[in-house]
Amino acid sequence: MRWPFFRFVIMNSNTSISERLRVAVNRQRLLDTAYQLVSVPSRTGEGGAVADRLAELLRIDGFTVERPIANHPAAPAVVVRFGSGKGGPTLQFDGHLDTVHLPFVPPAIADGRLTGSGASDMKGGTAAAVEALRVLRDTGALTSGSVMLTAHDLHEAPWGLGQQLNALIAEGYVGDAVLIPEPLCDHLPIVGRGNATWKATIRRAGKPVHEVMRPPDEPSVLAAGGEMISRLGRLAESLATQSDPLAGCESVFIGQIHGGEIYNQYPQECWLEGTRRWLPGVSPALVEGEFRTLLSDLARDTRTRIDVEWTFIRDAFRLPPSDPLVQTFQQAYRIISGQPLPPGPKPFVDDGNCFYGSKNIPAVTHGPRAGGQHTVNEWVDIDDLVRVAHLYALTAVLYCLELS
Repeated sequence: MRWPFFRFVIMNSNTSISERLRVAVNRQRLLDTAYQLVSVPSRTGEGGAVADRLAELLRIDGFTVERPIANHPAAPAVVVRFGSGKGGPTLQFDGHLDTVHLPFVPPAIADGRLTGSGASDMKGGTAAAVEALRVLRDTGALTSGSVMLTAHDLHEAPWGLGQQLNALIAEGYVGDAVLIPEPLCDHLPIVGRGNATWKATIRRAGKPVHEVMRPPDEPSVLAAGGEMISRLGRLAESLATQSDPLAGCESVFIGQIHGGEIYNQYPQECWLEGTRRWLPGVSPALVEGEFRTLLSDLARDTRTRIDVEWTFIRDAFRLPPSDPLVQTFQQAYRIISGQPLPPGPKPFVDDGNCFYGSKNIPAVTHGPRAGGQHTVNEWVDIDDLVRVAHLYALTAVLYCLELS
């Protein structure tokens, strides 16, 4: 009877801690932070001003702010450390401050939502992580270990490829585990596919010429492009047989096809662009090699020249459900919501893949209810920002306590 009683005491204590943290979350302070971050335009590669704004807000809050350049002098990263004063692990909150290259939309508040560029992806979530840090400081609930907040630029592809985060990791700005507040909240992503983008340009040797004057033996770049679509279609059918119960299938995708200058000029060039995604355990180098071989064979068969731009974005990952971060995150989520999150896939690649790929560091992606990512109609639910701040603070307390 002693163990059930002891377990009851622990659960009751954690519930009490959770309530302390919940009450300490300041909704208006959190919203003000998110609003200020969204109000600063920060297209990828141009994140200096918003990083400065975040650093200023944190300094006003009384935190000591570090600004490592991390290979990006135009926009030094933002780092804050908060410790309990006792030994233990470090849980990292990591967020990117850059947005995709679309027209800037200023922030607005209506119907319980914050809208504007980056509201969902992911300035809202980053503001929630900042509020979690404040809550831990204000309550003194972190009794062991420490929390580190990092925020950076160069996330969104193709304008950035994670270079600044990779530099931060290489320079030691990394915790024992990471929480990433990207807008994914309906399941716990414990597996995700790797991703690369590609662009294939098909060319012929001849000069531009009117369609009726083309040499009879001159190859057609458009026909070669059509054949490329067919061969990638057959590759996609083959890849569909390689699946994971949670992550789904490997894939090859064509998103753009362009060719020709005017309707009756025989085209010199045709280009196609898309993505290639693969499962955990598959070598990115082998994936790239397979793709290049397919296009090399196509160039030979169609008597064209094909140049390939292959850009590796992130590798695949698999996070064991038994990992301490997963366990403590689920415990915190259960305390707050009454039940754990169902496991599932990460449909996109994010910075969690970087931590896993470079240092094998566990990273859980979980953020607020939001939408409109990569559009001009971004929004985030304000009440759910409050929930995420509470959840991050509680996860930090439990994680640092369990592993101390």
